[in-house]
Amino acid sequence: MNQKIKNCISIFIFGSLLGFSQQDTGNWLMYFGTNKISEKLSIHSEAQYRNYTISPTNIEQLLLRTGLNYHFKPNASTTIGYAHIGNHDYKSDRKSPETEEHRIWQQLLTTNNIGRVKFEHRYRLEERFIEKDFKMRFRYRLMLFFPLNRPKVETGTMYLGVYDEIFINDKHDFFDRNRLYGGIGYQYADNLHFQLGILRQETQTESKTFLQFGMILNTDLRTDKTKDLQKKLN
Repeated sequence: MNQKIKNCISIFIFGSLLGFSQQDTGNWLMYFGTNKISEKLSIHSEAQYRNYTISPTNIEQLLLRTGLNYHFKPNASTTIGYAHIGNHDYKSDRKSPETEEHRIWQQLLTTNNIGRVKFEHRYRLEERFIEKDFKMRFRYRLMLFFPLNRPKVETGTMYLGVYDEIFINDKHDFFDRNRLYGGIGYQYADNLHFQLGILRQETQTESKTFLQFGMILNTDLRTDKTKDLQKKLN
């Protein structure tokens, strides 16, 4: 690893440590997976344990999300799915969520490269059932991946990840929130990534910083016979 990469990592870790002392810092522990079941189809799996404080002992939200992905191009896919979100009050003694949300969501994901930089565009529509209330929301996220020690992101690559995502409501307050993220990722294996980052969330009423730890694990659930058949068809 060259000196420039070491300096980038040191600066990022130092900035993260400074954020620990802030009272408005929480943390998110996250898992994401794309689980292939055929050449064109895969299952999205996701769990996020979101805490109000930097310590993972004051739960604010537990998000569980799944969906069916259709990969109609090598660089494009659509998804339809379901999510359950339990919202907690970290000051409350109650163990169960204060409110629960059931969410249907649809998504279009596309990618393209300019030089070494990979661009990821995510368009998402959400139908949200929160207790007795119904809301719709549109989200757009632009994320950039920049490999640090190799020409592209592959096994053994350390990379920078940066994104901005805006959330728009269908009624009442048009602007819902904005999330700005920056972090460092490492691809440990073909199907396994680790990420450490800082997210700044701005809403109409408050701003908050979150330290994020993420794991991305992609699996192939096809049987050997299915894989062999698809190779022959290709």
